[in-house]
Amino acid sequence: MGAAPLFGWGRSFLGGRREAAEPRPPSAPPPWRGRDTMEEYHRHCDEVGFNADEAHNIVKECIDGILGGEDYNQNNINQWTASIVEQSLTHLVKLGKPYKYVVTCALVQRSAYGFHTASSCFWDTTSDGTCTVRWENRTMNCIVNVFAIAIVL
Repeated sequence: MGAAPLFGWGRSFLGGRREAAEPRPPSAPPPWRGRDTMEEYHRHCDEVGFNADEAHNIVKECIDGILGGEDYNQNNINQWTASIVEQSLTHLVKLGKPYKYVVTCALVQRSAYGFHTASSCFWDTTSDGTCTVRWENRTMNCIVNVFAIAIVL
């Protein structure tokens, strides 16, 4: 019937889709380290909207590289989760797209009780986005969420 809403709530339930809602207030760009500026990142982006498939592939490769072949070990959890979020964030930023990224990682020992997670976002559905990567082996479950908020200059 009408056009899709410009602003909305984004919800992720283990990779679910976004749902519409109301606008979010503008935010100031974060300080950047090194020589790169926000304008340089903005100039490199010709796409409109977040590419969840591209982000999913990046995160999955990071998880596979860190957890592939490993069994759950409580002593390694802090190192593994930190490595997953840091490597994922580094590779996402290297894409040179005008986004602020938030990456979260939950890693739990596999059990008969299961593992459930959900998230919700209030943002511009035409440019912002999220992706959830679910990874598991016989001893552990890993859920990584990527939230990408477009930088408007």
